[in-house]
Amino acid sequence: MSTPRFLTLPPDVRRTGIATSRGTFAALEALPGSGVPERCPALLVPGLTGSKEDFIAVLPTLARTGRRVVAIDMRGQYETEGPDDPAAYTCAALGADIAALLEALGPEPAHLVGHSFGGLVTREAILTAGARPLTYTLMSSGPGAISGPRAADAGALLATLPRIGIDQMWTLHLEPDAVARQVPEEILVFLRRRMLSNSVHGLLGMAQEILVCPDRVDELAKTAVETGLPVLVLYGEDDNAWDPQAQAEMAERLGASKVVIPSAAHSPAVEAPETTASALADFWRRAECRPAAGR
Repeated sequence: MSTPRFLTLPPDVRRTGIATSRGTFAALEALPGSGVPERCPALLVPGLTGSKEDFIAVLPTLARTGRRVVAIDMRGQYETEGPDDPAAYTCAALGADIAALLEALGPEPAHLVGHSFGGLVTREAILTAGARPLTYTLMSSGPGAISGPRAADAGALLATLPRIGIDQMWTLHLEPDAVARQVPEEILVFLRRRMLSNSVHGLLGMAQEILVCPDRVDELAKTAVETGLPVLVLYGEDDNAWDPQAQAEMAERLGASKVVIPSAAHSPAVEAPETTASALADFWRRAECRPAAGR
């Protein structure tokens, strides 16, 4: 799970809720120092066991480029409520939420970023729910179902969580791992609160989705060409979830820009925030300079 390195909100970042046609979503919102955005907004979507706090370190830098930047908890994650209905947590259902969030941000098109499982969800927002962001970034995400050790983790969650419950899942499995990684006490307390606040149905539904999600890269590539959507594939050089080579090949299939973040693994927004924010800001700025941008 992504582990923020600090939790104190920087200046010009606040906790809020984003009301949409599909409910209200807990969010962190960053604004430029002037308080007046001059560029198109951005929406950042976390991964399976993550939350909006995974983006704390990049929010101020991105907002200083003159835009409103919003990071959210998806339905059933941490501080956003979710129903006790597994069907509510398919990529398609969660993608419809993202489309509604983009609409709620205002009349201007927004930049869309999906991290890890959030990349699979945001892709559905475009392919299934008809979202039309100004740009689209897949951050440490992949072409389809996850494999390798992270697939084993998702499988273990599916097998273990219904049997022992979320409290014991934390105590017996997740907390010992965090302690072994020498996570500071303040962050450990947050990770526990976040995990125990998640919807169990949401965790199970999302874990199932990440294991069976089909490869829809060719469909996304076709949509990007038809709509003129700029796509960026961004990942850490040491990503331990989707293989970096698989992500590089995905970028080629998409005809997308590609940025590999040095000294980062699966959470570049946490592990290399300034480099990651700079890459995003540059990508967004180039898109906004296109003649058709903002229409």
